[in-house]
Amino acid sequence: MEQMAVAHLDVDAFYVAVECLRRPELARQPVVIAGSSPRAVVTTASYAARRFGVHSAMPAARARRLCPQATFIAPDFPAYRAASAELMAIVRSHVEQVEVVGLDEAYLDLRALAFPRAAMRRLLADLRQRTGLVCSVGIAPNKLLAKIASAECKPAGFLTLTRAQAAARFAQRSPALIPGVGPKTTERLAQLGIHTIAELRAAPAGHLQRRFGARLGAWLEAVAQFRDERPLQPVRVARSESRERTFEQDIRDPERLHSELAQMCEQLCERLVAHDRRGRTIAIKVRFADFRTITRARTLPRPTADRSQVARVAAELLAGEPISAPVRLLGVRVENFARGEDQAQRGGVRAQERQPPLPLEAGWQAQA
Repeated sequence: MEQMAVAHLDVDAFYVAVECLRRPELARQPVVIAGSSPRAVVTTASYAARRFGVHSAMPAARARRLCPQATFIAPDFPAYRAASAELMAIVRSHVEQVEVVGLDEAYLDLRALAFPRAAMRRLLADLRQRTGLVCSVGIAPNKLLAKIASAECKPAGFLTLTRAQAAARFAQRSPALIPGVGPKTTERLAQLGIHTIAELRAAPAGHLQRRFGARLGAWLEAVAQFRDERPLQPVRVARSESRERTFEQDIRDPERLHSELAQMCEQLCERLVAHDRRGRTIAIKVRFADFRTITRARTLPRPTADRSQVARVAAELLAGEPISAPVRLLGVRVENFARGEDQAQRGGVRAQERQPPLPLEAGWQAQA
């Protein structure tokens, strides 16, 4: 019998749950967390709102059309961070080794617990009593399967899965079930006649590596078997820092774009200096009005957090890219941090820093 070594704990509709604790009359009602600007997108939605087709990352305007009776609330991130800190403190009082991967989720190392299922049920009860938050938990031999299990049993679920059980349970499900297999990879697999996890698992040895390359192909072969060798990382290390902005109105004027980019570089470098981080690679991201997205990067001989240097390189990268259409979003990123200067990020890790084990569909990887 495989050891149930890892739990994945995920708060159900976290931002909505925090708002409902402040406004109990909203419980079990359609609630949508979203900004009010014309370009705002849905941060999260209650399960009552999801029944109307509302989901995260949907344009808020469309969510209002789908569910006009919903209560729309602007995000209150200071409140969410405070609730997360309280939540994770309670989690750590029950389990020693915890890897926080977001404000609302964490992996827990269960290997030292004699009765892991009972321990997790006690934790869930304690969290609900002390914070009012409801969580779902998946327990499995590894992080990949634990995350799949917690997603599968939402809301307020508790699911334990071995790899053999998962293979049987998910045989006819799409490979998109697997964290990290995004729409583009799913489409490429379908073109090869692979539509289910069972078909992915049955692919001849080496076939996926020939089609997808050695690294991605080997990863697909492993996750099709629900294998995952990644250890828990109780202290998560920042590998990059970025700033980006979606404009309320598309911008075509190059001077305006350079001005916006300079402001983002200043904000970014202030944070880098505050956390004693320096990086060698500077990158920009440009998303046009038609959602075509490009990224450009340059690696320097030495790491830097100097605002003028980061701004100069970012400006040169932007100047080298013809602005052929109005720009919807602009971003800058510093990565490839100097060895020994990475700082641990505890507690609230931004959503974009969450894994999958291989970043197949990451926004900063998107190309035109």
